[in-house]
Amino acid sequence: MRFSQPLYLLLLLLIIPLVWWELKKLTGTIKYSDLAFFAKTGNRNRFLRRVPFVFNAAGLILISLALARPQQGRIYEEVESSGIDIMLCLDISQTMSINDYQPFNRIYVAKDKAKEFIEKRSGDRIGLVIFAQTALTQCPLTLDHKILSDLIDRLDFGIVPPVQTAIGLGLATSVTRLKDSRAKDKIIILLTDGQNNAGDIDPLTAAKLAQAYQIKIYCVGIGTKGQIDLPEDAKLDMNILNQISEITGGKAFLTTDAEALKIIYDEINQMEPTTFKVLRHTVYSERAGVFLLPAVLVMLINSLLALTVIRRLP
Repeated sequence: MRFSQPLYLLLLLLIIPLVWWELKKLTGTIKYSDLAFFAKTGNRNRFLRRVPFVFNAAGLILISLALARPQQGRIYEEVESSGIDIMLCLDISQTMSINDYQPFNRIYVAKDKAKEFIEKRSGDRIGLVIFAQTALTQCPLTLDHKILSDLIDRLDFGIVPPVQTAIGLGLATSVTRLKDSRAKDKIIILLTDGQNNAGDIDPLTAAKLAQAYQIKIYCVGIGTKGQIDLPEDAKLDMNILNQISEITGGKAFLTTDAEALKIIYDEINQMEPTTFKVLRHTVYSERAGVFLLPAVLVMLINSLLALTVIRRLP
């Protein structure tokens, strides 16, 4: 609350002479030869005589407050975000079903940590590409993170043929989704536990394509602490992941448990912050009517009382 014309509040000082004048009128100004009549009627006028003063003072206060133009403000915030466009590129090949993230398998943990990451990226458009033997856009870039999280929940093996791993094709599909983006920053987060053994596009070729469109790639390799027998062409190739990230200006990580994967996502979140600019402005609405209407009513009641209950002799 504020007053647009606060100088009108000086009118409240007029109450001081009004009080002084009221106190001065303690004695009567008309002399009577016989007061017996007043003894019979009682002394109710002692209280009624103060009513005009009370109403006049109240009217003066209310009019002064109304003239000062009280205004109530409401603050509005406009948030301008410099969002980042992000494509999650997730491996759902058969090896992601390995249960070395006890008690869960790799795909379960990958999905869970991806959703946690999405929740922290307010203002960013995020999409999802899945790949195994081939690649598929599961969700284009969107600001509706609830829909994206629901789609991640429904991910399972068999959506695409799961036998082999086409990392290059997954990256190329992600680049296709990002290349026409007007966002200042564009990134791909690649998560895989194998090496490229399918598809017609080499991962390094896809990385150079991403570089051409100024897209950074963060690679997350899922390894294992245990001894798991895998075919040689299905084992994680961190060397290629390091090269992909180096070409595009990103970074490669190796994770061997769920907590490490969470830390990696947190690190990416810090390296690629979303910037916000909050603009605040206050809109004021007039509240003079709150005082003006009661002032009119007080003056009207005072006039009616002066003509009826508290009439004065001429």
